[in-house]
Amino acid sequence: MPIVPATRVRALSGEGAFDVLVAARRLEDQGQHVVHLEVGEPDRVTPPHIVEAGLRALRDGHTRYVDPPGLPALRDAIATSLAWRGVRGGESTAENVIVVPGAKPMIFYALLAVLEPGDEVLVPDPGFPIYPSVARFAGAVPVSYPAVDVARLAALITPRTRALVVNLPANPTGVVATPDALSAIAALAQRHDLTVISDEVYGRIRYDRRADSIAALPGMLERTIIVDSFSKTYAMTGWRLGFGVVPAALVERVTKLVVNGTSCTPPFVQLAGLAALTGSQDCVTAAVEGYERRRDWLVDALNGLPGVRCHPPGGAFYAFPDVRQIEERTGLSAEQLTTRLLEAHGVAVLPGTAFGPGGAGHLRLSFATADDDLEVALGRIRDCVSDLAPLTAA
Repeated sequence: MPIVPATRVRALSGEGAFDVLVAARRLEDQGQHVVHLEVGEPDRVTPPHIVEAGLRALRDGHTRYVDPPGLPALRDAIATSLAWRGVRGGESTAENVIVVPGAKPMIFYALLAVLEPGDEVLVPDPGFPIYPSVARFAGAVPVSYPAVDVARLAALITPRTRALVVNLPANPTGVVATPDALSAIAALAQRHDLTVISDEVYGRIRYDRRADSIAALPGMLERTIIVDSFSKTYAMTGWRLGFGVVPAALVERVTKLVVNGTSCTPPFVQLAGLAALTGSQDCVTAAVEGYERRRDWLVDALNGLPGVRCHPPGGAFYAFPDVRQIEERTGLSAEQLTTRLLEAHGVAVLPGTAFGPGGAGHLRLSFATADDDLEVALGRIRDCVSDLAPLTAA
């Protein structure tokens, strides 16, 4: 008889970005040119001083096991770097920092560390699909809420609610929270004794030049797990380097998950991360300025297309255009529209429903790509919309 997968593994879902990436590469293998706007990956290369630090670490023999929570120097640098989020020195120390191979493992470990079977966890919708997937894996029940809608969030809290996932700036919408909204969310967490998992991987990619964290608000650091990575900020997606800032009560539990899951994060990767944090931050400033310029251009261009409406994101590097008018006129769903864009026009984007039911009627486009590619993609999207004109008139 064939092996039957365990129920908990079947509870895991995939990630739409990788599904579309595979389909796009299949078309490329057949000779079709595809512009990739589906994967959230900076087009720039890792800054040279970071690469050199990693190479130097390899040459110096930093290839052996290290302490599961991470190198002391990197943990200390991460603790120091929390100042940009508003977390003051002394409130969180290196002992609270746990280094892992990317943000996803820390999301996994954080939810596994705090959820019991039957618990409810509030997850943003539309939102990163890993949140509800891991919640189900842990035996918990994901409950969707619209990001920064405090009234709707409050109405969904029940006696079974154990945790709240916050992702600001948000993937896929780029939404950021006002200080009042962030304070109101924090007040709800304290009133209902919720653990907050704050995914801040886009925290430094904001166009209002602000930087904050729910963990910096009074009474929140001891109930918040900050999740972050080096991937988006420093163009280090393939390096696989992330971390969590964990309340003291969870440090031992999360460290045991690391021991059982990965043993440790490669030390040469950690030393590259140390160079990223302690070196010049001009590369980050320049990247954000570039994303902002592309954002403004792309949002204006999308709003010039018939049937498309797009609000400028406050952070991250995604446009999330509303295409419901196109759906109504043509009878095509956003999912069918993404298929048409890929197969007939060579543009890989994601349907909003890849991020939950709340994304219906939308597309997600990454503008963390080259200017020339964005221009080609926009031209092809315009051609696609034009091709649909006969359907709209029918």
